[in-house]
Amino acid sequence: MLAKLLKRILIFFVGIFVLLNIMAAFHAYKFTHFYAGIPQVKKPEQMSFSEKASAIFVGVKYSKSKVVDSFQVKHETITLKTKDSVRLESWYAKADSNAKGTVVMFHGHGSSKSGMIKEATAFHEMGWHVLMTDFRAHGNSEGEVCTIGYDESKDVKAAYDFVKASGEKNIVLWGISLGASTILSAMDQFNIKPNKLILEMPFGTLKEGVTGRVKMMHIPAEPMSTLLTFWGGIEQRNWAFDFRPQDFASKVNCPVLLQWGLNDPRVTQAETNTIYKNLASHDKFLMIYVKSAHQSLCKNENAKWMSTVGGFLN
Repeated sequence: MLAKLLKRILIFFVGIFVLLNIMAAFHAYKFTHFYAGIPQVKKPEQMSFSEKASAIFVGVKYSKSKVVDSFQVKHETITLKTKDSVRLESWYAKADSNAKGTVVMFHGHGSSKSGMIKEATAFHEMGWHVLMTDFRAHGNSEGEVCTIGYDESKDVKAAYDFVKASGEKNIVLWGISLGASTILSAMDQFNIKPNKLILEMPFGTLKEGVTGRVKMMHIPAEPMSTLLTFWGGIEQRNWAFDFRPQDFASKVNCPVLLQWGLNDPRVTQAETNTIYKNLASHDKFLMIYVKSAHQSLCKNENAKWMSTVGGFLN
């Protein structure tokens, strides 16, 4: 009798383990793919019972971020090509002949260059040329697969190389969330050497980045974040647990401004402190925005952002 009971308990837990892995594999796939021409994901309250059940068990398809060109600064649309032959769309806005240099900008997961217009306008008004690029699978760039930083590092290099080839001597890289973490990865992989960095809310490791995402879904972080990280890596043919921007920070020797929102539900203060500690630069600054979460710091606390960033760049 006891043996049968133990066998049933074992079968139950094995079944739960298998189900969780199947769910995680589906969710990881959906999380790393964006599709053009499909409707935006419905809010939970707009879903039918069957749609909610499907979303819970197999995830939902995410539409590719749309680009809305409300950038009031005169700019041209250019196409960059990565080392793995992915075409990326960028906006290039030149300042006057006395420009201080070029700020190369990278957005977050699921966003596009449209989401950086506020910051780009500010940089341009400060006297900088600006290059804004859609990551692969985002905006008007090619592709459907987002590798959460692995291949996107090639996108950073393509943008950096374009500016470098133009003869620019003063290059600043700016990134938010995924963009910031990917900058650190690109510096580690390709040994690119910008003059300065501005990193806003980078995640410390891909595993922690996934954990932040899971928390936003209002489900227990474990074991789902570990399973999502594992299956996401397997599906993209990499070991996702090795993607650690906090370790890549040790390759950074140029001046760095690291910024974070105190109320950020996705990126923790511990992650931020670790990245700051690991930065090899002797000229580094950490600014915390006490009224902000995981959002545009420029939009939410504009006066503080303008003062901090302007002072760092001068």
